[in-house]
Amino acid sequence: MLDSETPVTPVTFPPAFLWGAATSAYQIEGAVREDGRTPSIWDTFSHTPGKTAGGDTGDIAVDHYHRYRDDVALMKELGLGAYRFSISWPRVQPTGRGPAVQRGLDFYRRLVDELLAAGIKPAVTLYHWDLPQELEDAGGWPERDTAYRFAEYAQIVGEALGDRVEQWITLNEPWCAAFLGYASGVHAPGRTDPAAALRAAHHLNLAHGLGTVALRSVMPTRNSVAISLNTSVVRPLSQSPADLAAAQKIDDLSGGIFHGPILHGAYPRTLLEATASLTDWSYVQDGDLGQIRQPIDAVCLNYYTPTVVSAADADSRAPRADGHGVSDHSPWPAADDVAFHQPPGERTEMGWSVDPTGLHELIMRYHREAPGLPLYISENGAAYDDKPGADGTVHDPERVAYLDGHLRAVRRAIADGADVRGYYLWSLLDNFEWAYGYEKRFGAVYVDYASQQRTPKSSALWYGRAARTGTLPAVGAAEAQA
Repeated sequence: MLDSETPVTPVTFPPAFLWGAATSAYQIEGAVREDGRTPSIWDTFSHTPGKTAGGDTGDIAVDHYHRYRDDVALMKELGLGAYRFSISWPRVQPTGRGPAVQRGLDFYRRLVDELLAAGIKPAVTLYHWDLPQELEDAGGWPERDTAYRFAEYAQIVGEALGDRVEQWITLNEPWCAAFLGYASGVHAPGRTDPAAALRAAHHLNLAHGLGTVALRSVMPTRNSVAISLNTSVVRPLSQSPADLAAAQKIDDLSGGIFHGPILHGAYPRTLLEATASLTDWSYVQDGDLGQIRQPIDAVCLNYYTPTVVSAADADSRAPRADGHGVSDHSPWPAADDVAFHQPPGERTEMGWSVDPTGLHELIMRYHREAPGLPLYISENGAAYDDKPGADGTVHDPERVAYLDGHLRAVRRAIADGADVRGYYLWSLLDNFEWAYGYEKRFGAVYVDYASQQRTPKSSALWYGRAARTGTLPAVGAAEAQA
């Protein structure tokens, strides 16, 4: 365990701390052709040969669309207090324009009602990467109009669910949507145009601002609006000026490009200078930055692993070790002079280093970046090679240790003054892991994909005990804690 604290020390969280788990629509729902839903960019991408491991798709996923009542009952049994899920845009608004399909909205109404009846707080994410294919055909996120279409969609969902859902997140990880989708091409829609990726990032920012206004126009004032960012915790390999410059460039591209305009109303000067060879940023129109900098009620943070960089050796031809998939095209526009390094030590099945200190560092960074705003950890978790034992149980001690270390980092940040109000484990269920298909298991609950049987892993039992008591259980005795 890399955290400096000893696991023997009891760790208790504030009484109001929210203990949740998270999922996303395309990864779990299935039912991709039911009740009026039309293809998203992920339907198209996953059905394109060679884009996902094993040719896997989310056509069925873990069939949550039909099994949501059982899944909510499982959350209640575990003792979770909150559930963060995303809305499938093409299930609600199939073309990305015009009126809603009520059958699609009805699914989310039923899900929310089921959660509330179980005493579980729903948290809605409006966009977790499943853009309606028709909007991509019209240009996708590099086109300004997509931001206005998102605002229309946000208003539709806010009107339908805003009376019962108090926690709202506009976008999940806009960095992935922009740069894995439009620069490296390892995510849908699979485009490889770095200048288009930068335009996409701006229009995602604009969508957040417009969507925030749209939500507030139709929802009670008590509701909270936030955004989930996956800003990299960037560490230079050395303190040399060249390595520090490399770290600044990646920090701008992963974090500053989003929290700059969202929190401060401006893009970092260093970002504009570094990307000048690709764009003059003329698509940032008068009034955009003010529109993007809407007052928000919280900042949500997703964290998995830190990023270590240096200035690239001009003679180096090593593969890019940034943890974001294999592609001949970089997700880091105008950063070919930066090299990525894999830290030593324990790694998850994703090849990501296990380092809870990075989560503490990220929280404290946003404690300073957004003073006065509550913080939530909207995603944190790990993939391991989980398999059922002969008795059908699934033991995942590595994940238990991972969660223990990272939750201790959260508690330490709270002690250091950060206003962290909740934690959402990623993920509730094993699911379709994007381009990795069904090869990587992040779930606290094991899913047999053939039978769709759900089996809580040791980590689910351990985490459920933490959620019920507000205190981290001893590591290594998860089964006895259920």
